[in-house]
Amino acid sequence: MDDRHDLELLIQSQVPIISIETREERRALELLGRIQKSLDLPLFTWSITEGMQRVMGQFSFENGLEDPGRFLEHIKDSSEGGIFALLDFHPYLAEPRHVRLLKDIALQQHRARRVVVLISHAITVPDELHAFHAEFHLALPSRKEREKIVREEARRWKKENAGRKVKASNAALDGLIDNLGGLTTAEVRRLARKAICDDGAILDNDIPRIVEAKYRLLNRDSLLHYEFATERFADVAGFSRLKAWLAQRAEVFRSGDDVLDVPRGILLLGVQGCGKSLAARAVAGSWQVPLLQLDFGSLYNKFHGETERNLREVLKTAEAMAPCVLWMDEIEKGIAAADSDGGTSRRLQATLLTWMAERHQAVFMVATANDISRLPPELVRKGRFDEIFFVDLPDADTRRAIFDIHLRRREQPVALFDLDALAAATADFSGSEIEQLVVAALYSARGRGGRLDQALLLEEAAATRPLAVTMAEPIARLRQWAEGRTVPAD
Repeated sequence: MDDRHDLELLIQSQVPIISIETREERRALELLGRIQKSLDLPLFTWSITEGMQRVMGQFSFENGLEDPGRFLEHIKDSSEGGIFALLDFHPYLAEPRHVRLLKDIALQQHRARRVVVLISHAITVPDELHAFHAEFHLALPSRKEREKIVREEARRWKKENAGRKVKASNAALDGLIDNLGGLTTAEVRRLARKAICDDGAILDNDIPRIVEAKYRLLNRDSLLHYEFATERFADVAGFSRLKAWLAQRAEVFRSGDDVLDVPRGILLLGVQGCGKSLAARAVAGSWQVPLLQLDFGSLYNKFHGETERNLREVLKTAEAMAPCVLWMDEIEKGIAAADSDGGTSRRLQATLLTWMAERHQAVFMVATANDISRLPPELVRKGRFDEIFFVDLPDADTRRAIFDIHLRRREQPVALFDLDALAAATADFSGSEIEQLVVAALYSARGRGGRLDQALLLEEAAATRPLAVTMAEPIARLRQWAEGRTVPAD
């Protein structure tokens, strides 16, 4: 995208009000400065601290033009054309008089070539001005431009450090450039400088730190949780079909393919406590990409439209973090239709479904759900997700592996335990229930002043009533629905 060409066309088309939502104010002003020369239009700026100023020229103004109302009156009453860049004007758009003055300026555009450009980090244009308004988005730097910035920072570091060259491998340099995607020019420069200045080198171990810093820049409203360490699939028992399915698609997801579509996502449906959340983390760990977790509760806002806006911002952040895994835990709690929320959940559904259908970035969506009946049919139909996997209670071999994992994690001598007998004694247990069984038995052993042994584990198993027993009917209905409609994860 050519920012100058596109913005110049917008100005020439005589749109009276243009908004540029950006944190790169200086870059937007430099762009307008180049355009005003080619169009032979004066460029003026306004801010609450400096009032009205003419860029690249001398100009005298009456006192008081730092007041937003008087400034707009000045534009309205003036017969002179020009580009008027209003910096951080967004708080004053809530004042009805200011809105009317902007509308008057737009209606009088035939008197002079006047364009009002609103520049701020966040702009909500009032409904009254929509007919006279257009949005313009500054393009993010391309890969070639990001590489140029990194090399500029490397040369700057070399100059400041007595001619010492920045050490870098080709793989680390490519990784840095790729992971700086989705950021503004200023942010790319800042993180490139951070990677280089620490030790005068671009190394593989710089990449995780840069990805984390990038996440913090993008997730300013803390609506997403970034997983710093994700479990490898080696630490997850079972899920043999899911593991095989993911292994077949790993390379295409990371590198793309001319023939095959990039994997888009999976829905993990199943019994509570059987490892759906662990599997979501393990997808990111096995593919070696960031994991972003969305808590739907953090999206909701009492003001109309803000909840959907929050979801759009989350999805925009995920796209900027690509390639990544976006984990939506217990998705039914976030988008299940409700008559008491004023249609918010239905609008969330529409926003999410549109994004799922139209996105092009490598964002692999992992949604987990416990209650399929609360999910809208539009979400679970074939094509929304690449596949729907059903996570059932672990079989005997998987239960044996789960005992092995949790005993080793707690530094217990696994060879002293009969894992086959433990697996047989926990036929209706979920993976999380087995883990808690091991924890409870360790507490019992400490309370009795002894060591954990087979008898204590069997004692705890006999005393536990697993969810599969206490909630047998709902689980039976879930299994019945899943049969023939889903793929077993194991």
